[in-house]
Amino acid sequence: MIITAPPARRRRWFVHVALGIAAAASVAVLAARAGAPVAAAAETQARLDRYERDRLRKAQRDRTFRELSEGVMAMRKTSYASVADGLEIPIYLFEPLAPRGRRGHAALVWIHGGIHGDLAPLYFPFIREAVDRGYVVIAPEYRGSTGYGRRHHEAIDYGGYEVEDCLTAASYLAANLPHVDPERLGIIGWSHGGFIALHAVFRDQTSFKAAAALVPVTNLVFRLSYKGPRYARRFAAQPRIGGPVHERRRIYVERSPLYHVDKLRTPLLVHVADNDQDVNFEEAQQLIHALEYAKPHLAETRIYHDPPIDEYGNGHTFNRRVDRSRGYARVDSKAQRDSWNRIWTFLEWHLEPYRVGRP
Repeated sequence: MIITAPPARRRRWFVHVALGIAAAASVAVLAARAGAPVAAAAETQARLDRYERDRLRKAQRDRTFRELSEGVMAMRKTSYASVADGLEIPIYLFEPLAPRGRRGHAALVWIHGGIHGDLAPLYFPFIREAVDRGYVVIAPEYRGSTGYGRRHHEAIDYGGYEVEDCLTAASYLAANLPHVDPERLGIIGWSHGGFIALHAVFRDQTSFKAAAALVPVTNLVFRLSYKGPRYARRFAAQPRIGGPVHERRRIYVERSPLYHVDKLRTPLLVHVADNDQDVNFEEAQQLIHALEYAKPHLAETRIYHDPPIDEYGNGHTFNRRVDRSRGYARVDSKAQRDSWNRIWTFLEWHLEPYRVGRP
């Protein structure tokens, strides 16, 4: 699907880009005049350019969400202050066009994946299905998400404050959306978002009635050794982590969901694929086995064997297969169809999205 802006909007866009580039160039010149090395000035310019590019890309993605949502569901964007430290967290809200009365809807906290990722239109068909089924969806752009400038980007705190950023959604819904039933709140996430969803239900024993973690990161101690030093440096450099695994073992264990399975009190669904090359199966199976052993009465797990790898997806995205050229329509494989049937059934069992208000 190709979305084009009106001529006036395009002119404003080009002016904005030109101003951003000019500002970055000025910073580089001033740095050079002050005696800073040329390389440092170039790095400063590149960084500023990157944040501006990210902001423009996010603005385009938001336009896409709005256009896809028009006439289908209500979509708006706002923010709240994180309970962790007051950092302003942008959020998306997706709701039925005609909300029911007080406490008429169950809700899902929808967590995007990726280190420095953001909510992309690839999630659209599944969010639409959730709203069609009666859910209100809130999607926080937790710290580290891309598209909100340098401060938000560099505030990344993997497995730390970002979890509180997402937990804040529960209190926001209770305070601001009377048509949401706070007793029918679930959380769902993919990859890094699945990692946050796991941490959320291990830390918060009251807010959520169900959780779904799809292809989640589970064990940082194992993962960082498996992925190598370049990947590991992205974690060691974060201020509240403060070093590599061998120096800061306690904090990596603390931030690995695998080691907190005993805290689970919430019904949990976990789906993984054995040909996942991001969250490799060697990592994923550790959580599956731990849940099957320690929490069989709460955990519903499934391993998908060799889901297709093609232009629409791979093992890590096996249940996020969409076609951009057809308005982000689903491109189902057997694995994707089966996974979503199980996800919706699991959530419906625990959250009753069809129910209007209290029984």
